[in-house]
Amino acid sequence: MDIATIAGLIAGFFALGYSIISGGGEIYFYLDFPSIVCTIGGGIGCTILSFPLADTGKALKALPLIFKSPKTSAIETIQVMVELSQKARREGLLALESAQADLKDNFLKKAMELVVDGIEADIVKTSMQLEIDSMANRHQAVQSYYKTLAAQFPAWGMIGTLLGLVNLLRTMDDPSAIGSAMALAIITTLYGSIMANFFCNPIATKLAGNSAEEILLREMMVEGVLSIQSGENPRLMEHKLKTFLSPEQQRQYEALTKGDQDKAEGAGR
Repeated sequence: MDIATIAGLIAGFFALGYSIISGGGEIYFYLDFPSIVCTIGGGIGCTILSFPLADTGKALKALPLIFKSPKTSAIETIQVMVELSQKARREGLLALESAQADLKDNFLKKAMELVVDGIEADIVKTSMQLEIDSMANRHQAVQSYYKTLAAQFPAWGMIGTLLGLVNLLRTMDDPSAIGSAMALAIITTLYGSIMANFFCNPIATKLAGNSAEEILLREMMVEGVLSIQSGENPRLMEHKLKTFLSPEQQRQYEALTKGDQDKAEGAGR
């Protein structure tokens, strides 16, 4: 579970609720069904119109991903790659066939299958890069869907405001109705701003961040697989893969590997 997503939602709802209550208002004052239909229904309708229908399904399937933490970390991946490299140096590339079943990442597993099958390095690299590019394109399509929603909701909020102003002008002869008509004219803009800035833009940004992290992780796997295939020294490969880590991650990795070495030395005494 991604704690940042949960914390952000709680903070956002608290900010909205506190602002409404502290201003002396009531929640139900801000609820208007026709305005919701106009703003949210119109925004969703135009977005569906802008994309193939399949993209709507993909966008909905991607929504739960903002609540999930990555299954595989970069630090764990480096440890796995180092172990595979050491095994390949000791027993040969064919020995990696028995290790494939223990690999959790399908991308890495497919790449190791190519290596074990004796496919040339250039072909392995091209195949893996094509898969990364295809994944990036799928991710960008989903991000574009939510960015389009973020643009449509404020636009339809303004359309709702204009519709409300028309109704306002029709009630100019009744001063008692002007205030409520004006409130309903403005509330659609509020709905559009909330949907865009509290939901859609953050979702698109979160998905983009997750995608960038996954792409970086897979690029690191490509580098590791090619190093294993070429018979590169595991220590050199480890040094190259650590360059993909942030300074904080590098410190965590060093502390983790040092702890493992200390345990191994303690067990050997």
